[in-house]
Amino acid sequence: MSDSTATPATTPERQAHLRAAGDAILRADNLVGGYLPGVDILNGADLYCNKGELVGIIGPNGAGKSTLLKALFGLVKVRNGSVTLDGQDITGKRADQLVTAGIGFVPQSNNVFPSLTIEENLEMGCFQAPKKFKERFDFVTDIFPRLGERRAQRAGSLSGGERQMVAMGRALMMAPAVLLLDEPSAGLSPVLQDEVFVQTRNINRAGVSVVMVEQNARRCLQICDRGYVLDHGRNAYSGTGASLAKDPKVIELYLGTLGAAAS
Repeated sequence: MSDSTATPATTPERQAHLRAAGDAILRADNLVGGYLPGVDILNGADLYCNKGELVGIIGPNGAGKSTLLKALFGLVKVRNGSVTLDGQDITGKRADQLVTAGIGFVPQSNNVFPSLTIEENLEMGCFQAPKKFKERFDFVTDIFPRLGERRAQRAGSLSGGERQMVAMGRALMMAPAVLLLDEPSAGLSPVLQDEVFVQTRNINRAGVSVVMVEQNARRCLQICDRGYVLDHGRNAYSGTGASLAKDPKVIELYLGTLGAAAS
């Protein structure tokens, strides 16, 4: 038996998960919610991210992965459960309030201002604290040197991988404690996908906690400290990235199809 939760979540397992959450910087407990009244996509999902961790979320299409991320960022109505950031309840707060509180979010698509330059996109990320622009610009371009080299280029003329850099860089401009990434490798070539995973690890190593929803399940589990497998809006399995990648049940039920792109 691996280190992962080798059977679908039960009450004792959930209790153990909650105990392990401890003083997590970001924590979601028993989230229930969705986009339409009376229609729940999340059905009791739990998640925690410790300071300095990279946490991955994988699962089949329709499992609620992106919905969970959006619920953490105040973009989906939470009908039950709670979200806390550094011990403070942030359930239901607006996205702009969460940015100020210390959460950055990179959506899967339409995540840059194509008519603006790279520098102007990064300025938009720092509009709530414009005096910090120079300091944060230096931080971001240290992680993504290409953004500094092409600062005057319009985002609409960039490749998909470069646009993803801009989107991630903009989300870092307010110095978030936690960065939420919604399928950052979606639509990219295998080479560019690898680059995005390397960049995500670099962001994490620079001191930013990361929660990442990802379609490339195997690659996600390779780089994350811990992972969650979502199914039908709730935790099906959880554990370290390495243990989930080796768990026979996870391989049989999920990685056979989810990891096909990385096989």
